Amino acid sequence: MSLLTDAQRMQLLANGRARADDAAFDPMPVVRLFTPDAHATWLLAALDPGDGDTAYGLIDVGIGIPELGYVRLSELSSIIGPHERPVMRDLYFQATRTLSAYARLAMDNGSIVD
Repeated sequence: MSLLTDAQRMQLLANGRARADDAAFDPMPVVRLFTPDAHATWLLAALDPGDGDTAYGLIDVGIGIPELGYVRLSELSSIIGPHERPVMRDLYFQATRTLSAYARLAMDNGSIVD
């Protein structure tokens, strides 16, 4: 399974262009990626249009310190969890709030909520 659908990639790139033009741009996350066997989650909201690989979003590697940051999709696609499970796309994820709202809740909770 691909980490992103074509539609998600297009939306992430559009959000990346909007972020480049306006640092205060606060989009809804587009995709939720996770490791089914290692408790890591990524809510991605933008993709760097310059390289098409560097994503921006909320990162929770499962140690209680979620943060906003950058991750490379190429690196995510190479991660294999302790039970040989790769990073997967949540097929049912629908964002209900902006990225900054998810970040506030996650930092208060110690993990991504939803």
